[in-house]
Amino acid sequence: MDPDKTIHLYLVPTPIGNLKDITLRAIEILKSVDVILAEDTRTTGKLLKHYEIHRPLQSYHVFNEHKTVERLLERLNNGEQMALVSDAGTPGVSDPGFLLVRAAKEAGLEVNCLPGATAFVPALVNSGLPTDRFTFEGFLPHKKGRKTRIENLLEENRTMIFYESPHRLAKTLLQFSEAFGPDRMASVSREMTKIYEENVRGTLQELIAYYEIHPIKGEIVIVLAGK
Repeated sequence: MDPDKTIHLYLVPTPIGNLKDITLRAIEILKSVDVILAEDTRTTGKLLKHYEIHRPLQSYHVFNEHKTVERLLERLNNGEQMALVSDAGTPGVSDPGFLLVRAAKEAGLEVNCLPGATAFVPALVNSGLPTDRFTFEGFLPHKKGRKTRIENLLEENRTMIFYESPHRLAKTLLQFSEAFGPDRMASVSREMTKIYEENVRGTLQELIAYYEIHPIKGEIVIVLAGK
């Protein structure tokens, strides 16, 4: 099945761990576009090989997106159809993609985002915390502005969702405990959809104690109760 010829740019979610977590439509699109823009061509190359997708790959990541947007727009305007993927999950969600989407929209080009894998939704649902209202905060600043960002959330009533790396998890939980109180409920999900997936729920104090004695691997999603 060929892509709809009115669409210039497709945003295609890719599995966050389990390679089976990709839609049939995503596979059809990836097989049909002129080029696939990938955050890491090696990572995406493994996915394409698994599904026997043989389309040209081009690097598109946070370090080159400012430089490449104009050239990509020119190619899109000339009729090329492109699919943008990140290493895992939905492109543009804490991953490169926003700049290209905005530029394509401003140029009058049609952009279509497919539904699919993303880490924070299953982590939120698994947390046991309220899901009717929530705020996605993504990654906290590593250094400058980190404390200010946390302080700005002290009065937040909605469930809060954060992405975090394994080596900063302990620091983040401690900072949350100091800011929101050690008894605030939270959940930590890691290795989502993989064989060693783990979802741990408890107070911030309990989570800090748990991860002092348990190894931390994989990308992390923290779900924190609101005030």
